[in-house]
This record gives sequence, C-alpha cells and structure tokens, in this order.
Amino acid sequence: MKQETLLRSLTEFSVGLIFGVGLILSGMTDPGKVIGFLDLFGAWDPSLALVMGGAVMVGIIAFAIARQRTTTFLGHALALPTSTDIDKRLVIGGLAFGVGWGLAGFCPGPALVSLGMGQPKAVAFVVAMLVGMMFYELIDGRPREVVPAIDN
Repeated sequence: MKQETLLRSLTEFSVGLIFGVGLILSGMTDPGKVIGFLDLFGAWDPSLALVMGGAVMVGIIAFAIARQRTTTFLGHALALPTSTDIDKRLVIGGLAFGVGWGLAGFCPGPALVSLGMGQPKAVAFVVAMLVGMMFYELIDGRPREVVPAIDN
C-alpha cells in the first residue's frame, strides 16, 4: 500500500471517527432526543438546535476556506458543487428526508453510527434507507454522474 493511500485512509477514518463520536455526544444517535426536538407543540427539547447551529457554523467556515483552495489539505484535487438550482428533485428529496427523520428519529449519518452501536431500530432504518436508495436508482432513469477516483 502506498504511503499516500495509507495517509488518506487514516485521515478518512479519523474524520469519520471524530464525526461519529460527535454524533454520539450530541445526542443525534438517540431517536427519542431527535423526535423531542421536532415536537414543537409538545415536550420540545431545544438542545439539538445548538448542535445544528454549531454544525452550520463549522460548515460556513469550512466552505469559506475550501472556496479559496484548489486542492485538499492532502494535496488532492478539490471539486466543490457548483449548482444552485432548487428543482423538483431537490424539494422532493428534502421532504422525504424530513419525513423520514421525523418518523424514525434518524438521518443517515447518525443511523450508521447507531447501527455500529448495535441499536435494533438503526438496523431497520438502514435497511429501509438502502432499499429506498436502490429503488430510486431503478426509477430515476438518468445516467449516474461518476466522480473520478483520485490517483494516489
């Protein structure tokens, strides 16, 4: 294994581990806490608003830095999204995401962390999410955009 590939793999693992630990510590892997946050007219739990606000701030700073760069910190090509279109697919996808999040109390990242922690509800969610992704690929009918692999 090349040294660059090893460094890239270790970096990706480290970032994923930090993200997963952050999700656990913030309570995002607890469906009850998430549903409590979404229950605006019942037993509302506003604590996840701080988590989301922090995530938005980190994202704003990260994208501001990324826009000024052409390569990643490891020297690979950096390609940021350029589309600003709000189309039917984006709106329907956002609605589907929100409904799934509200019903299950999981979104994909926390669900995968919860799956790794052995939560039975996460198993059902991840299986349903994968089936939904496969179903979408079957009915979409558009050629998939393939992102070129980074040569190491």
